[in-house]
Amino acid sequence: MAAVRTKKRTAAAADRLINRELSFLDYDARLLELAGDRDLPLLERVFFFGTFSQMLDEFFMVRIAGLTGQAAAGVTVRSPDGRTPQEAIVAARARVLELYKEQAEMWSKELVPALAAEGIVVSRVDELSDAERVELVEIFERDIFPVLTPLAVGPGQPFPYISALSISLAVFAKDPETGEERFARVKVPEGLPRFLPVGNEGRLVPLEQVLTDFLPSLFPGMEILERSLFRVTRDADLEVSDEADDLLEAVELELRRARFGEVTRLEVSASMSHSLRERLQQGLRVADDLVYPISGTLDLADVLELMRLDRPDLKNEPWLPVARPPLAGLEAGEQFAAIRAGDIIVHHPYDSFAQSFESFLNASAIDPDVIALKSTVYRTGDDTPLVPALIEAAELGKQSVCLVEIKARGDERRNIEWSRALEQAGVHVVYGFPSMKIHAKTTLVVRREPGGLRRYVHLGTGNYNNVTARAYEDFGLFTADEDIAADVADLFNYLTGFGRPARFRKLLVAPFTLRQRLLDEIATVSEASRSGRKARIRIKVNGLTHVEVIDALYGASEAGVKIDILCRGVCSLRPGLPGLSENIRVRSVLGRFLEHSRVFMFDAADHSSFYMGSADLMPRNLDHRVEVVTPIEDVVIQAEVAATFDALMADTASSWELAGDGTWKRVRPKKEDERPRSAQSVLMRRARRRVSLARAR
Repeated sequence: MAAVRTKKRTAAAADRLINRELSFLDYDARLLELAGDRDLPLLERVFFFGTFSQMLDEFFMVRIAGLTGQAAAGVTVRSPDGRTPQEAIVAARARVLELYKEQAEMWSKELVPALAAEGIVVSRVDELSDAERVELVEIFERDIFPVLTPLAVGPGQPFPYISALSISLAVFAKDPETGEERFARVKVPEGLPRFLPVGNEGRLVPLEQVLTDFLPSLFPGMEILERSLFRVTRDADLEVSDEADDLLEAVELELRRARFGEVTRLEVSASMSHSLRERLQQGLRVADDLVYPISGTLDLADVLELMRLDRPDLKNEPWLPVARPPLAGLEAGEQFAAIRAGDIIVHHPYDSFAQSFESFLNASAIDPDVIALKSTVYRTGDDTPLVPALIEAAELGKQSVCLVEIKARGDERRNIEWSRALEQAGVHVVYGFPSMKIHAKTTLVVRREPGGLRRYVHLGTGNYNNVTARAYEDFGLFTADEDIAADVADLFNYLTGFGRPARFRKLLVAPFTLRQRLLDEIATVSEASRSGRKARIRIKVNGLTHVEVIDALYGASEAGVKIDILCRGVCSLRPGLPGLSENIRVRSVLGRFLEHSRVFMFDAADHSSFYMGSADLMPRNLDHRVEVVTPIEDVVIQAEVAATFDALMADTASSWELAGDGTWKRVRPKKEDERPRSAQSVLMRRARRRVSLARAR
């Protein structure tokens, strides 16, 4: 009987929830679908195509790495949707193989011919003219051959270490005199362009094809029996002990260990022989279910190199962020006065990051009345003004504090370098907690003014990164609200000091109050609906997987609440199911900018609550990270945020709607002769209009 009950619970879970791994792959599939959209400029299609491959790499480095580790440890605990780790791996593998097939066909049958028609010719070596062949020989001898290192395997020569995400040639070579056969590996150099320009006709030759063609020069006198390409992906997730005394040292140690992480995927050319594949699997200790045969070109993420081509006719018209009124053109003291006068919202990349946050930061660093500057760093750019501003503040005698999250995946080394530079300049650097990432985006300025000390705050939904601020959509709020400023000050003191966090006045802070406050808001709206009053929920996030939140939304739907959700990526909620979620609609919007902001809007009777912040609705965000979500109290700002949400929900250019069976369907205009409506284009026009109106005044 116990087994029967377990089966029923599992079936119910699968009916109520979408598997997280499969939902991620569906998100990646939407990127691939955009790559096939002929209404987009050609190189923008190439961008989505390459991004698809990048996301798939991350999926194997993190998600599959976690699942394979659980499966190897004998974990049989089921995921919220009812799958064991091994079952999730099997389902993900089937989906990935489908996507690989779609990708290969799109590259060879659609994108390569389309590029060639525009004079960007991705060619094989045997397609070159005699003159181009001579030039290629010169390129090989001058730039490629000197950096090649063939590594043979044999007596005294163990199987070599294969670095992650690098393309390699697997070779079987034979000595014609002795008959001895050897396996060897040749790494395709990473410091060279993946697509080598040859000749004057726009020809680009993949580097690995050049290496394959010239391979005999690396094995003089040997007979090449077989040559085939392969690529390895490794576990890239860091595991820092909760008991680490020196977090900086612990992360550096984990980074060194991660270079040799377990293999989570072995991609091989589909034409590779069984014997050569078997030799690779033995050397890498890889089971069959982690081997992925690839038809055509491996590692198509490198097509992103083509975005550097000077072909503006094949790209979107460049977008130049505008200076947001009322901050635009203000001197330092005037900026503080503007924020004192009322909260100010900025919306990137429509509004300039440089002329809003960066300007505010630089003004704070040099203002003689500012006595303290505190900020968080999760991901930041190489030429970020944040670090120099903190250093300048410290050099001017101000209290300068930086919370550096050195466990930010992919940016660990950069953040370690920044933190050391900050410490050497006298900035107080805090690294957070071994077991909990600091994902909040907050900056606090303390200023001496005639009425006493006043605190100014910036709270964002995205990282303080001037590069991604031009490509990621995010909100930022400037405020001098005393309660919010006091909450931010308390949070900094908690993170830099020792003690339990204080009760927060207005902020919703994870892992302390955020989850419960959001659940309370959902319950309030549900109660309003049951009473026959106005009831509506609007949510915009990158991911929605927290089961408790999903169950609360299901309950609200059953109570009659109309719920609209914009979820760009992973979504475990099943919308539109009778008796469970029939009042819930879920859409995903992709486009030239990455939709990244997190916004929560709750309408109950005659009261509305608006929030924005750093947290997605996922267990890691609500329960295992430091996240900050702030209320939006200004009605004008509320109206702008709501209008932005409505524009995205009305998008018919690059949006998808989720069905209860877990499938995503592209949203198209209702009328055949109607032009697709791009929400991001609408928001660009609105940003320009704001500037025009401000100038007219």
